Amino acid sequence: MPSPWYDVLIIGSGASGLSLALRLADQISVAVISKTALIESNTLYAQGGISAVLDAEDSIESHIQDTLEAGAGLCDPDTVRLVVSHGKACIDWLLDQGVAFTEVASDSGMHQLHLTREGGHTHRRVVHAADATGRAVETSLERRAREHPNIHLFEYHNAIDLITGAKLGLGDLGVLGAYVLNGQTQQVETFRARFVVIASGGASKVYLYTSNPDIATGDGIAMAWRAGASVANLEFIQFHPTCLYHPHARSFLISEAVRGEGGRLLLRDGTPFMQRFDPRAELAPRDIVARAIDHEMKRLGADCVFLDISHRPADFIVQHFPTIHARCLELGIDITRDPIPVVPAAHYTCGGILSDHRGCTSVAGLLAIGEAACTGLHGANRMASNSLLECLVFARQTAEYIQANLHQRPPPPPLPDWDESQVTDSDEEVVVAHNWDEIRRFMWDYVGIVRTDKRLQRALRRVELLKQEIAEYYGNFRVTNDLLELRNLVIVAELIIRCALMRKESRGLHFTLDHPETDTSAPPRNTVLHPRKA
Repeated sequence: MPSPWYDVLIIGSGASGLSLALRLADQISVAVISKTALIESNTLYAQGGISAVLDAEDSIESHIQDTLEAGAGLCDPDTVRLVVSHGKACIDWLLDQGVAFTEVASDSGMHQLHLTREGGHTHRRVVHAADATGRAVETSLERRAREHPNIHLFEYHNAIDLITGAKLGLGDLGVLGAYVLNGQTQQVETFRARFVVIASGGASKVYLYTSNPDIATGDGIAMAWRAGASVANLEFIQFHPTCLYHPHARSFLISEAVRGEGGRLLLRDGTPFMQRFDPRAELAPRDIVARAIDHEMKRLGADCVFLDISHRPADFIVQHFPTIHARCLELGIDITRDPIPVVPAAHYTCGGILSDHRGCTSVAGLLAIGEAACTGLHGANRMASNSLLECLVFARQTAEYIQANLHQRPPPPPLPDWDESQVTDSDEEVVVAHNWDEIRRFMWDYVGIVRTDKRLQRALRRVELLKQEIAEYYGNFRVTNDLLELRNLVIVAELIIRCALMRKESRGLHFTLDHPETDTSAPPRNTVLHPRKA
C-alpha cells in the first residue's frame, strides 16, 4: 500500500513549525514531525522575549536601524522591514493563542504588556513572559496544535533524508517527501507531501559548549544540502556571552535581559571591563560582548567572568528573573546577593538554508523557516529577541504562500520504501560516540569565537576525513538516532568551515586574526554554497 500523504510536511515543532501548522490547518492537511517530544525545541529554552514595536516612544524605523547596525552591513533591508513591520500583528496572534505575556499597570491603571530592553536595542521593545518566554510560547502553541483535528503530530520521529524527484530519477519534480525513523518502532517510514518545510532549528550542538538542547544538530540544514538546496552565511555562529558556568548546570542560559536591566560584567576581583571594549558596555551586541569575555578569560587564564545584578532590589530580581533565580539558588548561588559565573557558549545559527520572503529555497516544494533558514534578517549578527519574531513572521509568510500555491503542486506519486537489505546492526557504537566528541572539540578549538586561516584549514582536514569514515559507517549499518545526528553534524561542520574560509575579513560574528579588519573596499557580500558546485 502506498504511504499516506499530506499537503504539508513540517519537520520541526518549535515556534516556526507549530505557528505554520496552526496558520494552515483550517484548510490544509498538515503533518508535524518532532525528533523527540513535541515541546522539545530551542524555542522552549528561549528566556528573553520577542522584539516588537509597541511603545509610543519607539518606531518601526528605530527597530529597523538597530537590526541593520547589529547585522554589521549584511542584513537585507527589505527583509528587515518585512519582519519588523509585522511585529505587533504577530504578538497579537500569540495573545490569541493564549500566550500569557508579563503585564504591568500603566499610569491610568490599565494593564499593558511589560517591555524590557536587551543588547543592541535603543528602546524597550522586548515582550516577555518573565524570564521563560519561549516556554510560554511553546506550551501555548503545543496545546493548540494537539487540539486541532487537521494537524497530525508524529513525536519521536527523526527525519533521515528528503526524497526528491532527482534522487529517484523522476526529473525535476522537487521535493516529494521524506524518510523518517520512528523512534518507538525503530522502523523507517515514508512520508509524502506536496510541500516539505524545514523548521528544525539550528546547529549549535556542533560545538562542545552550547546553550542549546541536544536536538540542535543541524539536521534540517544537512538534509536540505543533500537534497540540493543552497546555504549561506554559516560562518556566523552566535556565541551567547552569558551561559551559567557550573559543573551541574549543563547548557543553562543567563538571559540577555539581566544585562538589559542593569547587570554588570565583572572580573573575579570585581573590576568591570566592558567599557574598555564598547561605549555601550553591557548593552553592546552579543558578538562584541562574547569576544570581550573571551579576551579577558584568555588574558587572565580565567575559567569564567561574573555577571552581577545584586545591586538591584531583591524583589525586583525575583520578579523579573524567577527561573534564573530559582535555578541558581539550587546550585548555591543567590543572585540577589552574589554575582553569577558565566562563559560564552554557541547559541544561534545566523546562516542556514537560503530562502526568500515566502520561505522558498532553491529546491521546488522545499521551504525553510526559523533558525534553519537564512532569510537576510540577521546578517552577520542576530540582534537579541529578533529570532522568535523571525519564526512568527516567516510562518505567516510561508502559510500565505502555501495557501495560494497549494494546487500548483500535484499530489506526490507513490515512493519506494526504505531499503535496508544490505545493512546490519552495528557492533561498534563507540565509533559514533568518538566521532561525535571529536567534531565538537575541534569545532570549539578551531572554529570558535576567534579564528585563523591555519585553524580553519586544520579543522577542514579533520572534517573531510571524518565525513568519509561516517559515510562508510552509515552505508554498512542500520540507522539510529545517534548515527543520523552524527551524519548531519559532520555536514554542518564542513559547511561552517567552508563559509568561514571564504570570508577574508572580520565582520559581525566572524572574527579572524589573519583578517582583523572589515573589508570596506566593496559592498558586503553573503557567502553562498551551492551543492552542485561544491
